This record gives sequence, structure tokens and C-alpha cells, in this order.
Amino acid sequence: MKVVINRKYGGFEVSREQLLIYRELAGIPNHVHVSGYDIERTDPFLIQAVEQTMEKDGTTFSKLKIVEIPDDIEWDVQDYDGCEWVAERHRTWY
Repeated sequence: MKVVINRKYGGFEVSREQLLIYRELAGIPNHVHVSGYDIERTDPFLIQAVEQTMEKDGTTFSKLKIVEIPDDIEWDVQDYDGCEWVAERHRTWY
């Protein structure tokens, strides 16, 4: 399974170009508001948009990367100061 994460300190943000490609691939009309925060990290159209722009695109606080993880695990996106990674979900008590 492919998952989109941010590998730059600052936070997850889809660039303007990536969002335009995503909208086109997903068939979302211009009058419908879509934010990068509304898109699932495993959305195939988001993955395609990031793959098309990965080498040249980013934002001030974001550089998106695609990581591939096994299909059969439960996972979460975790971060430190906005720089993210995918971690296998474990039980935690506080």
C-alpha cells in the first residue's frame, strides 16, 4: 500500500500544482472546495499527483513523499514538528 507523508519540518500541505492535478484526476469541479487536509493519504489520485510532481514540487513547509508499506498491517502517520513517518499501530497506555 502506498501512503503520502511529509518529509520536511513544518507540516503536511498539498501544493497548488498537486491539488490541481488531484482535482483533474478525481473529476472534482472547480466550484467545489477541496483542501489537501480533506484527502486520504492513500487516495490513488493524490498518490498519482505526488508521483507526477515529486522531484520539482513542494511548499514552504512541505515536501511530500510516497512510502510503501505492507497491506496487512494497521498503521498511523506520526510526526515530529510536522516531519512525518508511517508507524505500525501498537497498543499504548498512559
